[in-house]
Parts: sequence; structure tokens; C-alpha cells
Amino acid sequence: MLEFAKLYPFGLDEYQLNGCHELAEGRGVLVAAPTGAGKTVVGEFAVYLAVEQHRKCFYTTPIKALSNQKYHDLVERYGPERVGLLTGDVSVNSEAQIVVMTTEVLRNMIYAGSPTLGNLGFVVMDEVHYLADRFRGPVWEEVILGLAESVQIVALSATVSNVEDFGDWLRAVRGEFSVVVSERRPVPLFQHVLVGRKLIDLFEGVAPTAQEMPAERAAKVNKELLRVSKGEATRVRDDARRPRGRSGRGKQHHGQGSGQYGDAAHGRFKTRPTSRGEVAVVLDRAELLPAICFIFSRVGCDAAVRQVYEAGITLTNRAEAALLGDIADRHVLGLSQADLAALKFEDFRDALMAGVAAHHAGQLPAFKAIVEEGFSTGALKLVFATETLALGINMPARTVVIEKLVKYNGESHVDITPGEYTQLTGRAGRRGIDVEGHAVVLWQSGMDPRAVAGLASRRTYPLRSSFAPTYNMAVNLMATLGRDRARELLNQSFAQFQTDKSVVTASRVGRQLQADLAAASEAVECHLGDFMEYARLRDEVSRLEAETSKARKAQRQESLGRSLTELMAGDIVFVPRQGWSVVLNVGQKTHRGGEPWAQIISGDHTVLKLQPYDLREPLKPVGRVRVPRDFSVRDRRDRRSLLSAMSNKLDQVDPEVPDTEEVTDESVAREIKALRAELTAHPCHQCPDRELHAVEAARVIRLEREARRTEEQVTGRANSLAVQFDRVLAVLEDLGYLDGDELTDAGRMLRRIYNELDLVAAECVRRDVFAGLTPPQLAAVLSTLLYESRPTRGAIPPRMPDPASERAQSELRAIWREVGQLERAHKRDRGREPDIGFAEAAWRWASGQELSKVLATSDMSAGDFVRWVRQVVDLAGQLATAVGPGDLRRTCHQVADSMRRGVVAADLTED
Repeated sequence: MLEFAKLYPFGLDEYQLNGCHELAEGRGVLVAAPTGAGKTVVGEFAVYLAVEQHRKCFYTTPIKALSNQKYHDLVERYGPERVGLLTGDVSVNSEAQIVVMTTEVLRNMIYAGSPTLGNLGFVVMDEVHYLADRFRGPVWEEVILGLAESVQIVALSATVSNVEDFGDWLRAVRGEFSVVVSERRPVPLFQHVLVGRKLIDLFEGVAPTAQEMPAERAAKVNKELLRVSKGEATRVRDDARRPRGRSGRGKQHHGQGSGQYGDAAHGRFKTRPTSRGEVAVVLDRAELLPAICFIFSRVGCDAAVRQVYEAGITLTNRAEAALLGDIADRHVLGLSQADLAALKFEDFRDALMAGVAAHHAGQLPAFKAIVEEGFSTGALKLVFATETLALGINMPARTVVIEKLVKYNGESHVDITPGEYTQLTGRAGRRGIDVEGHAVVLWQSGMDPRAVAGLASRRTYPLRSSFAPTYNMAVNLMATLGRDRARELLNQSFAQFQTDKSVVTASRVGRQLQADLAAASEAVECHLGDFMEYARLRDEVSRLEAETSKARKAQRQESLGRSLTELMAGDIVFVPRQGWSVVLNVGQKTHRGGEPWAQIISGDHTVLKLQPYDLREPLKPVGRVRVPRDFSVRDRRDRRSLLSAMSNKLDQVDPEVPDTEEVTDESVAREIKALRAELTAHPCHQCPDRELHAVEAARVIRLEREARRTEEQVTGRANSLAVQFDRVLAVLEDLGYLDGDELTDAGRMLRRIYNELDLVAAECVRRDVFAGLTPPQLAAVLSTLLYESRPTRGAIPPRMPDPASERAQSELRAIWREVGQLERAHKRDRGREPDIGFAEAAWRWASGQELSKVLATSDMSAGDFVRWVRQVVDLAGQLATAVGPGDLRRTCHQVADSMRRGVVAADLTED
């Protein structure tokens, strides 16, 4: 271990040494530490041990960008001949002693029984808290459960609040497993709020912002920030009270005050948002660069770079600018001038050389690699990034800025959580470079400093499993383990482990309920007879009366509403408390559940708008009179004429006044009457303490119901994943992928398809939906199985590029609906809907069109375009492997070959 420690320019922390020691002793290890604390050292020790012991080590990451970065790091240490890379679309030295790969690749190897797994001694699972991710998380659990017992696992996680639970599960399924936790940051972090152009410490004093995060109650908020908040609130109240002038805005104050917070006229703070250019200048003057500024919007990141650059702000010296220019040029050597022009490379390069850049998923991989390398040199000073940068990319900074504490989650704007805040600010403070890191939150109108302090002082990031059986998982487990062992394996998952803990809790509640029930039952004893028998008769009467009343009310409301919708203008109806009336108008409200209504005029000239809750019985017309088109309820003569016509009509038909008394269901009424007679005849009915006993008996009945509910809860949760697995198998059996416990040819094909709509894709192959399509047409149709549109307003609806792809996609959608109906029948959640939003772009690119034309017609960023193209290529490759020799396999290979060009093929190891 001493030799290994010499590889680092800093002394190893105690938790790092503990983790390495546990690994050297032959145990698996879970390391949970703050972002930037250096937990990867333990993972790198696993690589070191594998080399020393002449065994293999796989280093897995959740995303390709992390795999690529780790590959380059390990190549630098061990040389290219010893290190390989596997990321789905990249395969470099795959049989090397050390292989870096995405977790999906390892999962696929395990299911395929790949010979590459031979002599595997260690697997490092970096960013293992990804198993909470809804889409990619289940893969982690498949790997942990599927690896041979002889393999030592190193699980590296951000600090999570339920780390011991996760450790307990790992011990349960992997044997000896140690948990090493560190809450200590290697570089102290100081928290600030930028108000206007002034940096203010978040906490009082310096001590609470040292390496250990302060407890929430121990963290005292800076009084200056509280004064800013109070002053802003006072200004808002005063503005609301101020008399309005003709303009409606009241008097305007133009004094600039001190300028630290913006306006401070008349002692009232009037803070204004700090511009992005001002943020750059303030950080530069305070010597807090390099910095990462998190903006939860790709468009916002790009706009921020333009704003800073166009403001004429330069953060680099001449040497740094030249270095950044060289880095940029080197990374785009494989791209044509036409592609560079389409990507607006010169604009990107100019801003980069001024020390400013963006980093987000919508960028071209080569551009992201430029930003990452430029930032690592210290020459790039300010990066505007989305939160995806916080997910493991090694880009530490001196300072992290969070522009807003609210982000859009795809459905609504929500506050960021303490866990997310910790993850973002964890980038601040470069070990071995900075003596301290800084986190800066920009002041926003209405901000509460105490809420910011709460985010900065809490660590609440629970790890929740997202594991659930899929069709592909099911056929692979059936092929390798069989039904019974597969069910056992699923019941060993972290998801079931967490469920079982809730089952244990529910069981504990159930035991307490039984004890309470026994005690309560003793208090119900009556010397005249079985009082619980008497109490249950009373309870049944109450239940029947309540249910009857509820059902009657629901039925009445439905019939009342229906009677209103069936009325027409001119109908004569009897309205309780109003008498005979004429319907003037009918309609449906657009709010409050859309209740129907009818406007009527009664014999005393009263005009009312009736709704269902105004009635006791349905309105039944007994006749009709004509309501003139120009009738006006305000005109006395119109009213008299209409009501006179109603009177004449009533004289003709001579209707009976409807009986509005409520009618009770006769059978239920008879049952209630019989029960009441039985109650009266029961011996306990004469007990002088009857009502005292009844109180205790009611408690017994309530406890019995709670006990039943708890028991049902336990039964429903236990083996819940195995139940889901059985439902998956039922769907597969109905569609012919399983014959009993054996896989059919279709089932063996499905084993090779890893897609959220895997079963739909397999059914399309079986039904020849893809047959006869050209490579561009197939690319377009395959894209609908994996693409997910980002919500946009006013966008032109997408379409399939030609009639052939349109027909194929229509057949695909019909299969999706058919599979969905089968899933619903077996109580399975339906797979997401196919999305044609990328079809035309995929077709154009596979047809050989230039990048500039494809991007112009798709309205998509270059990074998104490349990512989705590579996913189409990956799916085409899976199908080529799955379907066997033939025309479809050739077409799939042609899809991959035609799309793997230009920006898609360039610098694949940088994605």
C-alpha cells in the first residue's frame, strides 16, 4: 500500500487508507464521501491490486463521458497496452487486463456469459448512487447480483443518508463487505451570497463553514443577509401601500444609494439581479476564479457565454488564450470546415480564448472535451454548466456559483434539494491547488437566507432503488437461472430489501395492534351475553345505513345531472319551492367539474339557474311552450306572455305534482329492519352499561380493521418484485417468447435487445415490420423506439420522412397498442409511447446529407443530434446481432455504417 500511496502528490486521508486496507484484506468495500473528496483513490487501488495479482479489473461508470475520462487517466498511469475501453459504440483493447466500460456493457457481458469475464478479480462501480436513476439504475443491481462471488466490488458513492442500509444489503448479497464513510471535505468550503455586486458570507463567523458541514441548528445566518431580506420585504409592503398616480405605478425613486446592493434609496433596499457579466467581474476581482456557474438550462448556459463575451470581458492573459486556442484546434482536427461552420466553431473558440465557455449535454462531445481539458489546465476561467456536469466529471473549480435555487424537472419548477445542492457545490475547492473552496448563490428577489442556510447545512440524499424486472431481463434470467432461481435473485435486490424493511415495520405495527386488541377485548365483557356479537350487529346497521345513503346520494346526483342535460328551452317542469316553471336555457359549466345547469322562470316571475345540488328529484317535462328567439327576462311583457302560455299548457295536460319524498331501496330497508329487530332481542341490549361497553367495542372493531389492513399490506409487499416478474413472464408466454420455462427462438432474440421498448422492437422483427426498408427508412423507424422529445411550445408537429417509413411506423404503433393492452390485462405498466420527433433527422443523416442541412431542418443542438444518432446506431447493432443472418441484418449494418460518419465518428472516445 505504501508503494501505491506514492503515486499521489498528497497524503491519503484516513478513510481512503481504511478503504484500501479492507480491499487488500479481500473484502468488498462501499465508499461514501463528498464530491471531490477523492474516493476514486480506493477504486484506483483495486486496479493496482489487479495488476499486482495478475488478475483483471473492470472499472465501470454510468455514462460514456466518465468512462472516456477514466480511460485516459488509466492509460497515462499503466500504458495503452494494459488498458481497454468498451462503451457500446467504442471498443479499444477489449481483452486488456484493465477495461473501463459503462455499466450496461458489463451487464450484457454477464447475461451473455462472455469469456472476457475470465480471471476477473475486481469491479469498480463509480458513482454507484446512480442506481436511483429511473432509467439506468436497475442495471447496477443486475450487475451486483450477477457477478461471481469471487469478484471483489468497490462501490463509490456520493454521501447518502441511508448508506448503512445500502451496506447491509451489499453484505446480504455479496458476503463480506465493508462500509467506509467520510463526511469531511479535503478542502474547506465557504458559503456566500452575491447581493448585487457584494459578496456576503452566508453564515456568521468562519468556523461553521470549515471542512465539516454545520448542523442545521448550529449554522447561524449572517445578520447582514437578514437585513437585506427584511429591507426588501419592507420596500415591497411600502410600494403596495403607496398611492397610485395616473400612471398606476406610484412615485418613482431614482436614488442609487451605496450601489452595493443596487438601489437603497430612503433606507429601503431595492436589490436587483446581478448580471452574468458582473458575476464574472466580481469573481475575478475577488480572486475566486476558475469557477463553474450552474444554470439549469442549456439555452441559458449558451446565452450566458454570449452575454459575458459580448460585454467585452476577458479573463485570460495572452499565454492562456493561446493555450486554449491550441486545445480547441487539436480536438476538431477530424472535422471538415463545413461541419465547423455549421457548429459555429469560431464563435465558440473566440469566447473560449477569452476564458468563458458552456458545458452541457446539448454540446458536441468534442466541444465538451475542449472545455474539460481547458478547465483542467486552469486557463479556462468561467464555465456555465447544467447540473449534468456535477455527475462525476472531474472538473473541480475554486468556486461554484448557483444562479437559482429552482429548476425545471420536466413537468414543473421545483426547489433544488439539499442533496443536489451538496452535489453541485462539491466541485468547489481543488485538492492540492486551493486552500479553500467557495460556494456562491446569487440573490433573487424574495429569497430567504434561512432557506439557503438549510440547503447548505443538511445532508439528506437517501438512496432509493429503481429496480424492476423488464422483458429483456426476464428472458436473460430465465435462460441463465430458470424461473425459481430468478425469482430468488429478484427477491435479493436492493429494491426488495428496502421493501422488506417496510414490511418489517408494518409487521411490528401489526404485532402492537394485536396486543392493543387483546387489551381492548377484555374491557368489553358483559354479564348478560356476548357484547362483541351485539356490537357487530350495531356496526353492520350503521354500515348499511351509511352505504345506502352514500349510494343513494351518488345515484341521485347522477340522475339529477342527467335530467338537466336532457332538458330543452320551453320545457315545463315542476321545481320544488318554485312550482311550475319554464326552462329558458341549458348548458354545461366549464369549471367545478363541468356541472350541467338550467335557467328557469317560475310562475311568480323568479328567474333561477339550477344545478344538480339545487334539486331533490330529477326534473321531468310535462309539456313544452315556445320561447321566442328575442325573449328577454328583463321585459315584463315577455315574461307575462311566456308564463300565460305555460298556464294554458298546464290546463290542457293537467299534470300531477311530483312526489319529492326520498325513496329507500326496499331490500336494504328490510335488511336494516331485521337487524334492528335482532338488536332489540339481544340480551346485551338490556345492559345498563350498554353504551360504556359500546365505546370499548367500537375501539375493538377499529383495531381489528387496522390489523387486517396491516396484514394485507405485509402480504402485498412481500415478494413484490417476484410478483412483478411473474406478470412479465405471463406477457411473454402470451406472445410466445416462453414455452413453459424454456425460451423460444423469439425469446432468444429478445435477449439481445436492450431498449425501453424491447418487446415492441422484438415484435416488429417477428412481424416483418422492418422488412424491405432502406437503411435511411429503417434508421427513421428505429429512432421512434428510443427518442424522447423535449417539450417545446409552438413547434411544428414532426412527421415520418416518406410513405414507407410512415407505414412501418404505423404498424409499430399498432403493435405498441396491442402490447399495451396485454400489459394492462396482466397489471403491468405500459411502455412509453413511440416518438417520431427524431425520425426525419435520422433519415437525412443516414441518407448522407450534410450536417448543416440536417441541423437546420431538425432544430436540434449538435450534441443532442450526435447522442441520438449514436443510440440509433447502437440499436441497429443490437438488432443485427439478435435477428441472425439475412436481409434485416445486412440493412442494420448498413444503418450503422451510413450514420457513423463526420461528427458522429469523430473523437468517439471523447463522448
